[in-house]
Amino acid sequence: MEAAYILYFRVSTARQGASGLGLDAQRVASESYARSTGGTVLHEFVEVESGKRSHRPELAAAVEICRRSGATLLIAKLDRLARNVHFLSGLMQSGVRFVAADMPNADRFMLHIYAAMAEEEGRRISERTRAALAAAKARGVHLGSTAATLARRNRDCADRFASQVGPQIKDWIEQESMTYRAVAARLNKMKVASARGGQWHATTVHRVHHRLLATV
Repeated sequence: MEAAYILYFRVSTARQGASGLGLDAQRVASESYARSTGGTVLHEFVEVESGKRSHRPELAAAVEICRRSGATLLIAKLDRLARNVHFLSGLMQSGVRFVAADMPNADRFMLHIYAAMAEEEGRRISERTRAALAAAKARGVHLGSTAATLARRNRDCADRFASQVGPQIKDWIEQESMTYRAVAARLNKMKVASARGGQWHATTVHRVHHRLLATV
């Protein structure tokens, strides 16, 4: 029986939704996966919402169609769904089948682990941003546009690092089926420093890998 899919895309800002920034990459990944399984895309939903928020009217509509039609909810990347383990658990308990194109063979346990990693990444990013803003304020820097500039600078640095190291990580994962932990061990053995100049861990590799995939 031919698989049927409902596509769900999420972008963080209205600007991304209007420009297609991030959205096009998600659509290409999802449609490519659907074709690889011989499936048919029935409909797609686009959500403009922060990954930290659980209010997702478009996702609710997509889930309801999946429930009525028996179709599978298809997303491009797990972190487009939510950086919240509780949110993901609720979706898993809804009875609706769903699959992430970037990890189609992940079981329920693996999905929980990756969601936890994404949630932790979001928490650390928020902590670093708050600490940097507090330090700037303590120096007497007038905050406002400074905050946006700092956040943009951090993102740009992370993107550049991912573009440099990410392709090799992606190759090891796809060509050698290496786990994030194995990749971290290899990078440490090769004495390659992480973005912050320290050791690599599974979560560090995960962040770089997914940041690279989000830009291609």
